[in-house]
Amino acid sequence: MKRWLSKAEESLGNHSDRLNAINIFPVADGDTGTNLYLTMCAASRAAQEVESTDLGELLAVAGRAAMEDARGNSGTLFAVFLSALAEPLHGANRLTARLLASALHRAQIRSWSALSDPVPGTMLSVLEAAARGAGETAGAPESDDSNHALAETLHAAVEHALQAVIQTESQLGALTEAKIVDAGGVGFLLIMDALRASSLGEELQDELIDGLHGYDIQAPHLHNGGDADGVEIMCTIVLSPLDAATLRLHLDELGDSVIMSAVTEVPEGYRWRVHVHVPNPEPALKLIHEAGEPVNISVTQLAPRFPLSESVGAGAPAPERSGDQRG
Repeated sequence: MKRWLSKAEESLGNHSDRLNAINIFPVADGDTGTNLYLTMCAASRAAQEVESTDLGELLAVAGRAAMEDARGNSGTLFAVFLSALAEPLHGANRLTARLLASALHRAQIRSWSALSDPVPGTMLSVLEAAARGAGETAGAPESDDSNHALAETLHAAVEHALQAVIQTESQLGALTEAKIVDAGGVGFLLIMDALRASSLGEELQDELIDGLHGYDIQAPHLHNGGDADGVEIMCTIVLSPLDAATLRLHLDELGDSVIMSAVTEVPEGYRWRVHVHVPNPEPALKLIHEAGEPVNISVTQLAPRFPLSESVGAGAPAPERSGDQRG
């Protein structure tokens, strides 16, 4: 697992420029690759410091670190994915086909539920396909706890993820018009291939991305931020489940791309990571401060042509730019 996160960090770093270039939905602010890479860096750093051989414990620590330092929509969704992936793996010190399928299924459910308005044709669709591929293979009568069964399940998950990435172009009008695939979906495909390579002692499959529409280095840099408007707000806040649901409802009324996911349980309820895109920051910030005492608040202009925002309050600095629905 440590090797996976480290290899995924390297892969996302190598591909971040091209992922940024095809980031056009829902906001063409060109930072999907950067957001995924920086969030993965936080997860990988935390994992390297864990001494436990418990897979769930290790990934839970990495997931919390990713959540606290998540960048943009894509980074936040990856952090949700990683935290949920850890849950079925607690107590296990070896990955098997069935555990992988169970973990991906849990991560799929949690990731879809974290978004108020999930959209097909995004990173979520690619995660769902990977979970489906793993579940079908691990659930076959001949599947067992052998390394061979794990290899078959990992290969199936990656292949299903690849096919889902290809299909994103026809699932979203903006991608169809631009003749490109989804940036967040490609990023998640790279993450899954890193898991396959690290678990099986194999190399990354660079040919996976060959031929993906818009991904060739010669293809144009599509995002331009011309129609981007508003800001991205992110913060961490302690709330009860009821208060969190109420805040989520109000944020849905003000903006879009709302993500709320529990980070850790505390006596007062849970620490929640909050993400939203809004036209104007003041009403949303007022709601957040009325709900509790937020920390790590960042307010970032969505359009890259605008100046980057300052970080508000305690905690980490604001991300360079915001993310998108899947990226």
